[in-house]
Amino acid sequence: MRSSLKLLSSVSRSQPSKLRKPAISLDHFIQRQRVLGLWRDIVRALHKIPQSPTREELRSYARDEFERHRNVTDLQHVRYLLSIGKAEFDTMRRYIDEQAVG
Repeated sequence: MRSSLKLLSSVSRSQPSKLRKPAISLDHFIQRQRVLGLWRDIVRALHKIPQSPTREELRSYARDEFERHRNVTDLQHVRYLLSIGKAEFDTMRRYIDEQAVG
């Protein structure tokens, strides 16, 4: 029984777990939360537009942009993309506010 436990413990130490992802740094965590916050803001704003093809196009565009940059890990690039995304969202928000009123 002990030999099987030793074998199991040696195998688990030598091979990294496929279930756990490596821990991310605090800066990566904060930037990830900011990205998710931007996504939530976009989705909330899009719900102000009545159901229409325009609403679906805007959501599709936003989702495609997020998916396109999904694997970016460089913090400077993430910050740059966030600033560009917020600027585009401000432009989109003005259009959404016009659509919601009109």
